[in-house]
Amino acid sequence: MTDRPRILVCDPLAEDGLEILRQAGEVDVIPGLGEAELIAKVPGYDALVVRSGVKITAPIIAVADSVRVIARAGVGVDNIDVAAATHKGIVVVNSPGGNTLSTAEHAIALMLALARKIPQANASLVAGKWDRKSFMGHQVTGKTLGVVGLGRIGSEVARRARGLEMNVQACDPFVSQDYAAASGVTLVDMDTLLRTSDYVTLHASLTDDTRGLIGTEQLVLMKPTACLINCARGGLIDEADLKVALDSGQLAGAALDVFVKEPPEDFALVQLPSVVATPHLAASTQEAQEVVAVDVAEQVAAVLRGEMPRWPVNAPTLPAELAADVARFLPVVRGLGRLQQALLGSGLRRVELRGSGDLTTEKLHVLLHHLLASLMEGQTEETLNFINAAALARERGLELGESAGGSAAPYGQCLECIVTDNSGPRTAGALLLDDGSVRLVEVAGFRCDLEMAGKVLLLWNDQPGQPGFIGRLGCLLGDAEVSLRGIQVASNLVNGQGLLLAQVENDVSPALAADLAQLPGVARIEWVAF
Repeated sequence: MTDRPRILVCDPLAEDGLEILRQAGEVDVIPGLGEAELIAKVPGYDALVVRSGVKITAPIIAVADSVRVIARAGVGVDNIDVAAATHKGIVVVNSPGGNTLSTAEHAIALMLALARKIPQANASLVAGKWDRKSFMGHQVTGKTLGVVGLGRIGSEVARRARGLEMNVQACDPFVSQDYAAASGVTLVDMDTLLRTSDYVTLHASLTDDTRGLIGTEQLVLMKPTACLINCARGGLIDEADLKVALDSGQLAGAALDVFVKEPPEDFALVQLPSVVATPHLAASTQEAQEVVAVDVAEQVAAVLRGEMPRWPVNAPTLPAELAADVARFLPVVRGLGRLQQALLGSGLRRVELRGSGDLTTEKLHVLLHHLLASLMEGQTEETLNFINAAALARERGLELGESAGGSAAPYGQCLECIVTDNSGPRTAGALLLDDGSVRLVEVAGFRCDLEMAGKVLLLWNDQPGQPGFIGRLGCLLGDAEVSLRGIQVASNLVNGQGLLLAQVENDVSPALAADLAQLPGVARIEWVAF
């Protein structure tokens, strides 16, 4: 017997990664095990390593009494029950940066294939034809590339496009102007990017908010000569809407490496002559597989040594000496983060957290990580949690800060989140009362006193105090079957505008938001779920 940790590698892994694992413990490589086989095999192992072939399900995790870490050699963790692992106290790690370069290169390769019609010309020549007239292409030099999501992969795509002498613009509210400028990229809003780009490449994560990011409404904004590229997630594009746009000539072409269902149930889209498609190959390079193997192996070794991994997917327990005090502030900072995300403009530059009372800089530093995770939720390519949120924010050129001694209150502790973007600094403040309840006390300069819980609808009004406004608002909410819990009007004006905050029981649909926008004087509508 040995006291060295036992590591089970469930999928083929590059030799460089296996060597690191062998230095950390006793390694068994047994690929292709099914759920029943793993349930019998897993007890006694300290670490599990998978790629995409094997699924680590809740029943497997239930018997994993010795497992301390589950590692996915790749980006996603769809084949790991993260919730079950978290409940069990098992750290889950992945390798979000391992395929960065290979995916960026694949996006550029697909763009060039579209521009020069390379697959179609090759197929024609293989069929025994010498047809030069049918495959007239375009240069990419001098053309405009629009990058949706300027994270790791998007930034590498932009860098390579600049090398091809393209004009590069990007849409990403969580990237600073300075960071974009240093990369030779112009930040624009989404509509501008779609209208003015010759090529649009997607590098965003797939969330409830980004699912169907590109549909009919967005496709009609694009030039008829433009092309769309997706090496990120299939669900970002409404495939039926894309097919209609390509069939009608609304869009010149598309290059797809990912699909809503893989393999696709219907190949009609990829069989269009204006489409270049590959079967999810962006990360399929020898170099990428070696990088992810080494990355996860190093993280497994770190966890087995009792150290923090580089890319944890779930959050480990807070330090014991801070847990009791810091934990009661977590709902406050998470709520402030969600509110600031709803208020965010373009060109995010700085995020600061201030606290009063006994909130020391050390405690605020921990809370700032949770705030960032909430603020940036759903906005990054990488899996995001409070541990890696600060690192991802700094990668995007954001300045971070925390300071004790903020606004004081005699009956509670105040937390203020100050976000600075192109429109300047904007403060959101909340008060944690001694009884544990949380009050929202400031929204971008507006003073209020509202329970920070549930769903809150925010309406800015250019005609504050207009008679009948609240009645008309109530009617629209009632017609939409949205229950109203309460209404508060901010006690001051900001730049001549007023702010009304309505607590509602239901989500605010796009159709309802459109109706509310027609109310007299309404300048802006947002809603946030605390």
